[in-house]
Amino acid sequence: MKKKKRIVIALGGNALGNTLPEQMKAVKTTARAIVDLIEEGCEVVVAHGNGPQVGMVNNAMIALTHEDSSQPNTPLSVCVAMSQAYVGYDLQNALREELLNRGIHDIPVATMITQVRVDENDPAFLTPSKPIGKFVDQEQAKALSEKYNYIMKEDSGRGYRRVVASPKPVEIVEIETIRTLVDAGELVIACGGGGIPVTRSGNHLKGASAVIDKDFASCMMAKELDADFLIILTAVEKVALNFGTPSEKWLGDISIEEAKQYISEGHFAPGSMLPKVEAAVDFASSKAGRTALITLLEKSKEGIQGKTGTTFHL
Repeated sequence: MKKKKRIVIALGGNALGNTLPEQMKAVKTTARAIVDLIEEGCEVVVAHGNGPQVGMVNNAMIALTHEDSSQPNTPLSVCVAMSQAYVGYDLQNALREELLNRGIHDIPVATMITQVRVDENDPAFLTPSKPIGKFVDQEQAKALSEKYNYIMKEDSGRGYRRVVASPKPVEIVEIETIRTLVDAGELVIACGGGGIPVTRSGNHLKGASAVIDKDFASCMMAKELDADFLIILTAVEKVALNFGTPSEKWLGDISIEEAKQYISEGHFAPGSMLPKVEAAVDFASSKAGRTALITLLEKSKEGIQGKTGTTFHL
């Protein structure tokens, strides 16, 4: 029997929407694209971002402390855990429904609440830069800073936002459980939002005030699961050089060496396309035969067939 291609898909925010109604609608489209890959004979593991979702949860928890002064502030790590369950709930139900609609009854769907260990000495903790939550004015920013010890920064004239660290993932705590489920033929949703950031002290795992880039976490999971493909889904069909300029050039199949050169030349925006390309390079260079793909959600099937997207290989 021909071995199935094992694929880790990193879903971007456009695959999930920005509000609860948007998400419930978006996951149906997302589920169709994922099940298309399963019908192509692929074994799929799903990771996803949580930018809007964790911000909503965080804002709701802050509102709770204002309504009830006896309620302590909710740590960001707990907000990430809540967002994993919230997104996973909608996503696994949409995937289950799509599988059953196509007569596929032998693939269970499960969401794994996933902790990802980070290094407490990661330099990212010294320079928090990842914005989270809503914009507030200067007076509100000062109050949040004093009450919760938040680091608040002004953002391009639009107001102040909380910023947190974005350390690199070091270990996926539940990887053995994820591997067992995937090997058993289940469709697993894991590492949501890059994972719940934790640091280790002896046997104790402590939540960290941080967010982990979901593309780096997805790359780590893909390597740990010995995947054949890492598909990073974003808002464009291909990666571009000189994006948005008259000399814009879309990239198809490129080597690791070419990608590293483009990175060194500064072609990709930090916090946007750069981490996606870096994660793609990391995965594709980790073992012969591994391929990374960056493309649109609806083009993922054509992408693994080599018809579109930007692919990275040794």
